[in-house]
Amino acid sequence: MSAFGRRSGLGGSGSGRGGFGVARPMQGGGPSRPAHEPGGEQFPSVNSVPLPGADQPETPTSPESAPSQASSDAMQRLADRQAGPGEQGSSRSEGFEASIHRIKEQVLPRLLERVDPEAAATLSKDELAEEFRPIIGEVLAELKLTLNRREQFALEKVLVDELLGLGPLEELLADSAISDIMVNGPEQTYVERKGKLELANIQFRDEEHLFQIAQRICNSVGRRVDQTTPLADARLKDGSRVNVIVPPLSLRGTAISIRKFSAKPITLDMMAQGGSMSQKMATMLKIAGACRFNIVISGGTGSGKTTMLNALSKLIDPGERVLTIEDAAELRLQQPHWLPLETRPANLEGQGEITIRDLVKNALRMRPDRIILGEIRGSECFDLLAAMNTGHDGSMATLHSNSPRECLARMENMVMMSDIKVPKEAISRQIADSVDLIIQVKRLRDGSRRVTNVTEVIGMEGPVIVTQELFKFEYLDESADGKIIGEYRSMGLRPYTLDKAKQFGFDQALLEACL
Repeated sequence: MSAFGRRSGLGGSGSGRGGFGVARPMQGGGPSRPAHEPGGEQFPSVNSVPLPGADQPETPTSPESAPSQASSDAMQRLADRQAGPGEQGSSRSEGFEASIHRIKEQVLPRLLERVDPEAAATLSKDELAEEFRPIIGEVLAELKLTLNRREQFALEKVLVDELLGLGPLEELLADSAISDIMVNGPEQTYVERKGKLELANIQFRDEEHLFQIAQRICNSVGRRVDQTTPLADARLKDGSRVNVIVPPLSLRGTAISIRKFSAKPITLDMMAQGGSMSQKMATMLKIAGACRFNIVISGGTGSGKTTMLNALSKLIDPGERVLTIEDAAELRLQQPHWLPLETRPANLEGQGEITIRDLVKNALRMRPDRIILGEIRGSECFDLLAAMNTGHDGSMATLHSNSPRECLARMENMVMMSDIKVPKEAISRQIADSVDLIIQVKRLRDGSRRVTNVTEVIGMEGPVIVTQELFKFEYLDESADGKIIGEYRSMGLRPYTLDKAKQFGFDQALLEACL
């Protein structure tokens, strides 16, 4: 049955240093100091005290009357921010895109009258564009609209995206420079480029249009979103993570948050070249991945935990069987023997839910060499620790926390929050025996993502888990364009995991990387 032709158409500086007094600068090499320099905090300025034989400044100044330039600049930025406009930004586009969208609104209803949507859904985008071309010409002739070649191609793309894709979101998903897409209702969409948020130049027809796109995303992975289930986690075909929340929970209309992942796998060497870590840190992490260290990647939201996990997985031996367990499958391992598992939410009757903990328990019966958890959130932490201690060395997981020490405390709390009645000291000992390495990643305020700490878990000393820091990122300064300047420092300590690396022949390489 033909999908087209259902209905016939027409055819065809910093602050100044403190000083004991005021003197004229010496003439000669080196930067000159200001003639009127305020006194330090500990000693009062002696501007008002005449010195024998010394030239007095014409208008003496005090620290109170002459604030530092840096302080005044900072206060001016605060004043500008407070006086700035507080209206909600709109992403309504203007110019060429706006005109194409207006034409699309006129053409789309007439186009749908000539097309069987079910039959059209079986075609690819390229095939659909070829079938659309003569029909779009008919509709434009009916509407007495004349378009040039560029406008016709743009209209075809917009219409195909509307019928088979995700509408206006397709344009943002195709932009490789965008890492996050945040839709705050039909009127406002923000994107993240190079760590900075900016307003996107796209628009949705109305709330119904946006809600249909959200449903299309969720339905493609067997999830549902409506007023009875107003929250949903999903993923796109390329592995990008999607969260949807709809009214009545979202007061501005349907909200969609998309975390995009690079189509090209990111490696530890690429991270080192991009400044996310030093070469020695990259070498150490390569050895950790290859020598089956039990690793926990800690960091805040959007700090690059999943990217780090993907990069570490590249070092796994191809002969090992790897199981990944996630709420929404987003890990992209480059391994031949890799089985991804995904949780299942409860149905409308509240039954049939499969949690991460259920999958971890089942994974232990599937003969895995390594178990990788997309994120630890609750009682599954205890099962993962048990797996790390029962012959599944090299297991990895990510966890939300701001420091390695806080990461350990959070793991203790998650086990204690479960129904497992175990003393705190026993939990701490289980963590100390299971976890070898904590990698702390952080997104800094300039938008860069860096590995700030690489910490080893040594063991117990009384009731406290003992750790030692192998590498650390130290903040030094900030450049004129707002980029953070720092350096990666090795603490020069002998790794506690040296014996484990020796079993794989990497002990000397690990020692050289850490010292």
